[in-house]
Amino acid sequence: MEMLQQLHLAAQYLATAGISFLEKKADDSHTNLGFSVNKARLETWPLDSAGTQLCLNYREFALEWSSKEALSLDLRGKGHEEVVTWLKRTAEQLGLPPYHFDLHYSLPYSMDENFKFEFSNADQVEHLIQSRTLAQRALASFLEKEELVSEIRIWPHHFDTGAFTALNDGSGKSIGLGMAIPDTLVDTFYLYISGYRGNEALRTWAFKSLARGKWVNDGFKGAVLPISGLTTEIAVQFFQEALERYKN
Repeated sequence: MEMLQQLHLAAQYLATAGISFLEKKADDSHTNLGFSVNKARLETWPLDSAGTQLCLNYREFALEWSSKEALSLDLRGKGHEEVVTWLKRTAEQLGLPPYHFDLHYSLPYSMDENFKFEFSNADQVEHLIQSRTLAQRALASFLEKEELVSEIRIWPHHFDTGAFTALNDGSGKSIGLGMAIPDTLVDTFYLYISGYRGNEALRTWAFKSLARGKWVNDGFKGAVLPISGLTTEIAVQFFQEALERYKN
């Protein structure tokens, strides 16, 4: 999906803003992003005491500073160096420390000197917005219903919407759950949930099957469900049913 790749690459400018302006955290959480359902955009953590954020607006296909000054950059036709130059200039304009584009992980696609950002398919972008919105709402509803607490964040490396929380049943178990982009496990957007005791993933081979989705126990250990045709309610039911298997 061309626009998924374009937005995944563009999200790295937000990740590197976190690297440039925030205190480093061992789990890399200073680089992760929020998703605003109302504004259909990715947002960094606040980058200074004034609450400045760098954002990626899906529909406008633009970088936006949420700050004292309304600054934005339409990405259409822009090369990587043009974007970096704009970010360095506007960061200085906003009184932020120097901005650097410096990633410590690899992506499945790259930007060479001939790369230009291109907004090629508005329908794909709407699908991506709907997918993020479904994930955000389903995770928030599930956490509330189960009385569990977690941030819901997008991790710029794998570009998944995820949450992680310890169970409150005294078992010492925790769960990671969310929505992943297409990969070698599932060739479309999909929900996932996995259980842990400490740093070790819990095996699923003996678990009772699910009404929707399936258990995986090879490499990734957990349950997966493609999001096509799902409602928020069905997504929540999938997470709840899988959670019950982990509790038993």
